[in-house]
Amino acid sequence: MTDLAALDDGEYTAVVDSIEDGLATVFFERDGEEVGNAVLEADRLPEDGKHADAILTVTVVDGDLETVQYEPEQTTERADAAQNRFDQLSKRPPSEDDS
Repeated sequence: MTDLAALDDGEYTAVVDSIEDGLATVFFERDGEEVGNAVLEADRLPEDGKHADAILTVTVVDGDLETVQYEPEQTTERADAAQNRFDQLSKRPPSEDDS
């Protein structure tokens, strides 16, 4: 598990993986690549971003969160894209074994 101190200062896209017992597991991305993750106190997240798969824009300075902003449009777009990928995979052609 990476802590925030391992991340360079700057802006990241953060994806909430889960929230349990007041702790949020969050994955950090930069330029579309996952660069680390951390477990944070859930109360450090915006109220509307306290759910699995929430997309946040965060700024890390000196190993701490300086700003955290929920991105509802990005959250919806990412969920729709994931559902579309799932739908495409579920429509695979029947194999020879299915006949």
